[in-house]
Amino acid sequence: MRARSAVLAGLASAAVLLIGWHAGNQADSASGRTTTKAANPPSGTGTLSGPGSPTAAGTNAGPSGPAAAGSKDGTFDGSQIQTRYGTVQVQAVISGGKIADVVPLQLTDVGSLSGEIDQQAVPMLKSEVLSGQSAKVDTVGGATYTSEGYLSSLQAALDAANFKG
Repeated sequence: MRARSAVLAGLASAAVLLIGWHAGNQADSASGRTTTKAANPPSGTGTLSGPGSPTAAGTNAGPSGPAAAGSKDGTFDGSQIQTRYGTVQVQAVISGGKIADVVPLQLTDVGSLSGEIDQQAVPMLKSEVLSGQSAKVDTVGGATYTSEGYLSSLQAALDAANFKG
């Protein structure tokens, strides 16, 4: 009898989690956000979601041609963005009117988990930025502060380069 109660309680808990997850996905979809990628970070987080994310077919809402005809080529430092877990700053490398690289200059550093999250999130953010040619890409689930700091700093660097991606 006790074993049966324990199993039923476990199933009920799983059902509640599933319903919550499903409701969250529906809310994201209703606001134009879709879950598109997942990483395997230590805490089980790491989804990318939001406008401009690649669809299941692999297309992207970002530009496909030259992203910024009036942009300046060069290396541009973004603003230092203060987050709950430390300062984030990136550098944008613009070449041929496109974002050629994004180099992290400072990443969050409060607590050991912060570094682990950055190791998972930063490559995903860089990949999304380079494929979308914009700072208007998805945040990485479980790395919200890092993502927002990274993308805000990047946008400042792109503004300095007169990059309109």
